[in-house]
Amino acid sequence: MTELIIQYGYLGLFLTIFAESGIALGFFLPGDSLLLAAGVAASRGLLELPSLILVCFIGAVAGDQFGYWFGHRLGKKFLNQGDGLLFRAEHVEKTRAFYQKYGNITVAIARFIPIVRTFAPIVAGAVNMNRQQFITYNLIGGALWSVSLSLVGYWLGDLFPGLGHYLDIFIILVVVSSLGSGFWHVYRDRQHQRRQSGSNAPQTK
Repeated sequence: MTELIIQYGYLGLFLTIFAESGIALGFFLPGDSLLLAAGVAASRGLLELPSLILVCFIGAVAGDQFGYWFGHRLGKKFLNQGDGLLFRAEHVEKTRAFYQKYGNITVAIARFIPIVRTFAPIVAGAVNMNRQQFITYNLIGGALWSVSLSLVGYWLGDLFPGLGHYLDIFIILVVVSSLGSGFWHVYRDRQHQRRQSGSNAPQTK
């Protein structure tokens, strides 16, 4: 696993963070956990800390910009659809509640809140949030998130040198838990749809 970090670490981190930030079906991806693990890897010299922060910052900002564009083009139709294979309307409602409470700064705050960070840029685009304001908050949130989590992971790796020896296990657990979360959402949604189909089916006497 550490060899994979060396070979594909930056690209893998970029793609994961981009997907979690800008693609609605990527809400279950482990952005926070992987960034912390990458910070630990940087403390062991497997990744360069400045490069790690830069790659994660670009991935986060680019992902949110894509989500904003997607929301502006297709957002209203997409957000108003019912529950799907992985999509759940409750995630959108949770994001809308954040906007009602915090306003446009939600774009920056949401970066630290799983699920909400995935749908925040889409909702912003769908409601035609001012583009310049979105970019400003996107840059602020992306910078704070990428710097803080990378440094926390790096600090943990320095504070607990033995933690690096369990890096492979930690990354495997993160990947397995994220995939498990995705499969759980699929299973739960299918069960919910089956129950609805059963309750709506005509009863015969």
